[in-house]
Amino acid sequence: MSTLADAAPALPRRRTFTEDDRVIVSVGLYLMLALVIALPLALMFLWSVADGWAPPHVVPQNYTLSRWLDVLADANLLRATLNSLVIAIVVTFATAIIALPTAWAMARFPFRLKRVVEIFILAPIIIPGLVVAVGIGQIFLLLGLSYSMVGVILVQIVGTLPLMIRLMTASLETIPDDLIHAARSLGAGSIGVLAHVILPLAVPGLLAGGLLSFIGSFEEFDKSFIVGAPVIQTLPIKLYMFLDPYSMQLPLASIIAFILLLPALIIFVLAGRILRDDLMAAGMGKI
Repeated sequence: MSTLADAAPALPRRRTFTEDDRVIVSVGLYLMLALVIALPLALMFLWSVADGWAPPHVVPQNYTLSRWLDVLADANLLRATLNSLVIAIVVTFATAIIALPTAWAMARFPFRLKRVVEIFILAPIIIPGLVVAVGIGQIFLLLGLSYSMVGVILVQIVGTLPLMIRLMTASLETIPDDLIHAARSLGAGSIGVLAHVILPLAVPGLLAGGLLSFIGSFEEFDKSFIVGAPVIQTLPIKLYMFLDPYSMQLPLASIIAFILLLPALIIFVLAGRILRDDLMAAGMGKI
């Protein structure tokens, strides 16, 4: 028996990184970040300030800020920016209000077909957004909600709600039952338990879901375009118009893309400072 064990080929051990590999790993990571993030941003910036850019020139020969000034002074762009901000804020708060009781039920109450319900909740993000937008657009057209701010807000909530429910569920699952029982034994009612126990402990989940819902709403295009365009204009819809194949305007599209990118950068910097990585990982990988 020992002979057979000795004759069995030894499995190769997985190589672990050492201090000597730090330089190589760091260079590789920074190189990938430069290729994936820095290079596209640099090209976008060059397009936004280029006064003509044609081959064989590698970089523009002339530069101008006139397009930035024209875009920032455009009343239609200001209206689209305000629409995007208002819609994103309303969608974020409405999503949190709707998701909280659903997430509480998913986190605390066992019931049959729970797995099926979870998949049903995730359906709007599993199915392609354009398919969801076309189906909902037909319903909203019959209900008179198309081409209205209310219709755009409702259709965006359909897309942000699944992720908020997942993150809130992951957060609520970490609340010990002993705290809830202790609050009830001290005379707290349902509203008191919600206000003094559940909501304070659910703040990380609310922040995580709220930040991601805001970004998802601010940059959402498919559903907003099908339900709201051309009456309701948002920044992604304006970007699409500048990227029309028949009248493509890359300099103006680059400026709109930078404006769209700014809130996302601010949100994710805040998220990195105030949110826990374990909560995000639990919410993203819950299924």
